[in-house]
Order: sequence, then structure tokens, then C-alpha cells
Amino acid sequence: MRRAVLATTGISATIVALLALKPHQLPATGALSSPPSASSPAPGTTSGGASTGTGTFTGEPVATRYGPVQVAVTLSKGRITAVKVLRAPDQNGRDRQVAAYALPRLTQEALGARSAHIDAVSGASYTSQGYIQSLQSALDQAHA
Repeated sequence: MRRAVLATTGISATIVALLALKPHQLPATGALSSPPSASSPAPGTTSGGASTGTGTFTGEPVATRYGPVQVAVTLSKGRITAVKVLRAPDQNGRDRQVAAYALPRLTQEALGARSAHIDAVSGASYTSQGYIQSLQSALDQAHA
């Protein structure tokens, strides 16, 4: 009987502790962003007018734990028509493997959602967050 009470108390305490945890979120201000390097395209490069929401806009490079992520988005009349990955983590085989798996899925999500409000790819959390932040940066430039 005593073991049952201890086990129930321990399980209850564990459940309460898990429910009290808050999910980890990155700052919305892009605090992980690094300044663009000389070899990267200039942010906000357009091939059309920004006032119409048409053109290609380059997002800020976002520093992640595994390397920078940067995308460029092409808009036509304010709608996302293409997303090109300019920089992705590639320091080792595992980084390249994760990027090869995650980036096409993130691009497909962005094209379907027509925004940066997309789900992260499981197993590629850092790359996903960098992609989403760079995409949002590009979209912000398009609407500036």
C-alpha cells in the first residue's frame, strides 16, 4: 500500500512538472540574425516594384546552431511564387543530409501557405527556424 501511494505521488508530481513547462520559442525580433556577409546578396534585392508586391526579395541570413540559413522569395502581385534557398548548413554530411530533407519540405509548405506561417520539419528544428525567420525577413521587405 505504501509503495502505491509513493508511486502515485511521484507520477502526479511528474505530470504537474511537465504541464508547467513552457514551449521554447525564438525571439520574434530575429535576435539570432547575423549581419549579411560580403558574399551574400544584398537584402531586399528586387527585380520588380516593391509597392506592387512583385519581385524577388532576399531575406536576412539567420545564424543557427549548425550554420546560416538564408532564402530569397519571389512574389507576383503579393503572392509567393518561388522560394530559393541561398545558404544552408553544410559543414558536414549530417548537416547536408538534414538540409536536403528539410528545405524542400519547408519550401513546399511556404508555397502552400503563401506566408512564413509554416510548421517546422521534425528533426530539423534549427534549420526550420532559420528558414522561417529569413523568409519572414524577405516578406517584410516586400511589404515595406
